[in-house]
Amino acid sequence: MSFQDAIKVCFQKYADFSGNAKRPEFWWWVVFCIIISAILNMFLPIIGGIFSLAVLLPSLSVGSRRLHDVGMSGWWQLIGLTGIGILVLIYFWAQKGK
Repeated sequence: MSFQDAIKVCFQKYADFSGNAKRPEFWWWVVFCIIISAILNMFLPIIGGIFSLAVLLPSLSVGSRRLHDVGMSGWWQLIGLTGIGILVLIYFWAQKGK
């Protein structure tokens, strides 16, 4: 999956928490969010904050679909709230899909 395809799919499935997301779709989305957020926060912090809020739901959605692809529930994303749990999530997200 190319970068443009991954971004397009994630915006098309804006709030779709069902189904699966392959590794390239998820990781291209993460790269897109990090790059755009960093650029916007350097020059226009208010717009960067608005962007971050705008991509929160699709980020949760693609994270949930990625966890479904490795055979886990999307609710596992809540472990990220513990701080150290983000490392566990990265491990799950990096696994090969089933």
